[in-house]
Amino acid sequence: MARQRGVSLRAVPREHLDRLSRSRGHQGVIAIAADRGYVGLDEVTQRSRMPFLVALDELQDPQNLGAILRSADAAGVDAVVCTSRRSAGLSPGTLKAAAGAAEYVPVVRVGNLARTLGMLKDRGLWVLGADPAAERLYWEADLSLPLVLVIGGEHQGLRRLVRESCDYLVRIPMVGKLNSLNAAAAGAVLMFEVHRQRRCLLDSP
Repeated sequence: MARQRGVSLRAVPREHLDRLSRSRGHQGVIAIAADRGYVGLDEVTQRSRMPFLVALDELQDPQNLGAILRSADAAGVDAVVCTSRRSAGLSPGTLKAAAGAAEYVPVVRVGNLARTLGMLKDRGLWVLGADPAAERLYWEADLSLPLVLVIGGEHQGLRRLVRESCDYLVRIPMVGKLNSLNAAAAGAVLMFEVHRQRRCLLDSP
């Protein structure tokens, strides 16, 4: 398939791949490609009449970001927004965890997330925050609107100004011994509920 697409292939000793790889977790193959770049906010909001964005509030674990990109691709998210400081970016670890999803889901980097959420609200999007302390359960909210789903960082959740920028907050009910899911797992649950509600809206007569 690589040859059919004009991609050159070269067999080299494993030691050569070990030198190229930062983690040595290359599994016998390394691709040399251009860096995956970030996109602008205007570009992603103009692509859809019913935008669905996921915003990450200082999510720092590349594995979590990669997993969120995989779920975002599967659930039809238009773009993922992350902060430029104290956040994971499109690093090799993120790209490996994303397993190809970073090629399809645009990533926007912003300096101030609370200010960005305000701009998106001015453009007609509703802002939904995931908060374990929220009163409303996630399936009780109308998620079929133009939407930004905000997921907090691993350690502090949503910061105060970001929480105050949300139109409403929802939680995932927990019945086990633990009181929360990690960011990637919680994000997947909420993204697919948005997808479910939108599918139901499209399928209704």
